[in-house]
Amino acid sequence: MSLVNIEIQNEVGIITLNDSNHKNALSTPLVYDIINAFEKLEGECKALILRAPKGSKVWSAGFDIKELPTHTLDPLTYTNPLRKIVRKVLECPRPVIAMIEGSVWGGACEMTFNCDIIIATESSTFAITPAKIGVPYDIVGIFNFMKNISPSLMKEILFTGAPISADRALQAGIINYVVTPDEIEDFTFNLINQIKKNAPLAISVMKEEMRVLSEAATLTPDDFEKIQEGRRIVYNSEDYAEGVKAFMEKRPPVFKGR
Repeated sequence: MSLVNIEIQNEVGIITLNDSNHKNALSTPLVYDIINAFEKLEGECKALILRAPKGSKVWSAGFDIKELPTHTLDPLTYTNPLRKIVRKVLECPRPVIAMIEGSVWGGACEMTFNCDIIIATESSTFAITPAKIGVPYDIVGIFNFMKNISPSLMKEILFTGAPISADRALQAGIINYVVTPDEIEDFTFNLINQIKKNAPLAISVMKEEMRVLSEAATLTPDDFEKIQEGRRIVYNSEDYAEGVKAFMEKRPPVFKGR
């Protein structure tokens, strides 16, 4: 059974995350269902909506912590499902609108922040929490965040792991609109109707231009190796093992910096 619901309304594809038993955590099965939905809809629709069920308290709990390795391998490699779904959102030729109700956590923040337009309700919150379990966010993910968030705010979000409100995210330019739960569906479709009046080929090319230009950053081989060595140290550390164990045992971790 698919973990997403798919529907088409007036040339708009709607992908609804539907794994409420696991708070829509981005498990491998859920991610591949989202990717398959994108591939089905992007050829038929002029825009796509990514959402959780109406009235959700948790939009997505983020990366499925149960899929973190208990050994020393880096989990966020090029072929990791989280990396694949973020690339799918970025490379989709149609505008992707994130319609957010409830809290968004970790890797789900990266997925939503890289949608083309983000519309959230007043009570929505966003939190990126890998530091709470001793995990360093990978370099591609950090880069994807920094395209949308100022370095000072990004450091606060990553270092504290504390949620930020939809209003603060709006003021920081991370999201586009904050509306009431009663308004969000009509507001989203009204905005998409404006997009649908315009030339889809032109929109697709402009989206790709912005993606390519935003990724036109240089990284020396030495810098890359330095970062990778730091990540290897983390995944071999006592703190990493403690963070994952504490999460599974539902207790606060005790980090010792080694």
